[in-house]
Amino acid sequence: MSTKNGVSRLFSALWGSINFTRKLLLNLLFFGVIAVIIVVISTDKQTFTVPDKTALLLDLSGNIVEQKQTVNPIDNIMMQASGSPNQPAETLLSDVLNTLDAAKTDSRIKAIVLDLKNMTGAGLNKLEAIGDKLNQFKATGKPVYAIGDYYTKSQYFLASYADEIILHPMGFVLLDGFSNYQLYYKSALEKLKVSTHIFRVGTYKSFVEPYIRDDMSEAAKTASKDWLSRLWHIYKTDVAKRRDIDINNFDEELDVFRNKFEESNYDFAQYALNNHWVDSLKNREEVEQTIANIVGWKDNKRSYNKVNFEQYLSVIKKPKINLGSQSQVAIIVAAGNIYDGKQLPGSIGGDSTAKLLEKARLNDQVKAVVLRIDSPGGSAFASEIIRREIDLLQAANKPVIASMSSTAASGGYWIASSADEIWAHPATITGSIGVFGMFMTFENTLDYLGVHTDGVKTTEWPPLTPTISLDEKVGDILQKSTERAYQRFLQLVSEHRNMTIEDANKIAQGRVWTGEQALELGLVDKLGNLAQAVKSAAEHAGLDGDYSTLTIEQDLTPQQQLVKEIFGQASSWLGHEQTTQINTQLQKQINQVIAEYHTLNKWNDPKGHYAWCVPCKIE
Repeated sequence: MSTKNGVSRLFSALWGSINFTRKLLLNLLFFGVIAVIIVVISTDKQTFTVPDKTALLLDLSGNIVEQKQTVNPIDNIMMQASGSPNQPAETLLSDVLNTLDAAKTDSRIKAIVLDLKNMTGAGLNKLEAIGDKLNQFKATGKPVYAIGDYYTKSQYFLASYADEIILHPMGFVLLDGFSNYQLYYKSALEKLKVSTHIFRVGTYKSFVEPYIRDDMSEAAKTASKDWLSRLWHIYKTDVAKRRDIDINNFDEELDVFRNKFEESNYDFAQYALNNHWVDSLKNREEVEQTIANIVGWKDNKRSYNKVNFEQYLSVIKKPKINLGSQSQVAIIVAAGNIYDGKQLPGSIGGDSTAKLLEKARLNDQVKAVVLRIDSPGGSAFASEIIRREIDLLQAANKPVIASMSSTAASGGYWIASSADEIWAHPATITGSIGVFGMFMTFENTLDYLGVHTDGVKTTEWPPLTPTISLDEKVGDILQKSTERAYQRFLQLVSEHRNMTIEDANKIAQGRVWTGEQALELGLVDKLGNLAQAVKSAAEHAGLDGDYSTLTIEQDLTPQQQLVKEIFGQASSWLGHEQTTQINTQLQKQINQVIAEYHTLNKWNDPKGHYAWCVPCKIE
């Protein structure tokens, strides 16, 4: 008995020691976070002053987006503190445009320096919008420099607006065209004995292919190659014009590249210089000297005078002013995948986005609405909830203009279909008018493991559960339901785009189009940017120019606002030096699988109908 008590006391003491250590570590971590917050808040109180003669360092991070995704700030801080990969960095397009507008008229800003190494991507329309602002800045006589150790396609597209593109002598420029590759799971699902049930309409509705094939179908290849080639042509044409080079200077054939590469002594940087992709090769000290010749040196002589993007943005941000009874054009952003119900910013919720449109409808000062769409689609049910609010706005005599950003396809086109006017960018990815449903069952997988499902029901309807095989009659019912949803989509397009059902069906079938093609096909009305769409909305509402814009966003509770302010500052402070992480190719593939799982797991359409465009992502 004494031995037993001794062992018990030993384990009790050991557990007490472990528990104490656990609590101590958690408390230390908690108070560490509190200390960081205190430091950040106290630092934030110090007003940043822009030097009289300085350069604006446009050091953009992550993806350029219409609306940032909502993330748990506490989780983000914990991941950063532990060294784990943090949430993908994002930069608001509107913040960049406002910053450049301010810099254009700011006498203290003598030059802009594009340092884009942390910018991971953006649609051509977003890059062009930033480029237009850079051109306006250059028109004032101030220079723009692009500096980089290397340039990806999106980085180089923006860099091509600069007066001088500088590359490190050991660097490279990679202009390898656009591509669209996907992972395919058919064999893996078969090995796992998963039964995949597909319901779809549309020859080119290729979302479900990764689950029923091990390769891309010829129809999907044909469609993808077409719109990718058109986007690449837009890319080459725009860059060649700005750089004053021949459009054939992009060396798409490997033999041509190899010959030029040999002439450059197998030096990537020299190759870029010889091809007139860059203007000069300079190391970091030479870059510093080049810009310091214009704006001077800091007191420590270690860097030229500069203010970075975040610092300058904090200076120019002004509180919103209530303009009283002035007429307004409301801007509502619909960015991300479309899900049913309420969703946080960065995703589109059927109920939450409809609520924003309702706020515009009930606001007497709002005379017109611009719905800014950047979405590959999602739930057909949620898309219809949003679209119905557009009908109600129009019934209230408030015109609605749909403005497409980089992507407005499938469900993204559904919610735009009944707008009074649809605007797109030439490089917008749109269309993909089709519907699909997918249901996986694991009865064979469970049988292999020795797990079975059985029971009774009061009707012939079997339970729709992943543990029971799908009845053939039920499968046929679901396919007919999917076909009905597709017909509903065609009816919307036919009714609002002045087409017959037959004509709408010819350009639907799940096929993806560029903005230029969509204009020719009658899917959109005009090509242009957000500012032009806003002007058109004002004209539709009969406003003579005396109006302001109002961005309608989800309201935050006081608690949410406090967390955003405190942890947003802390998160920014923790990640100040490096906000993005360059993953290995293997990590990217693993992350892609995980991301696809999370997307599938969030699907919540009540009837399982989805209008979603998987090939709309390009690299």
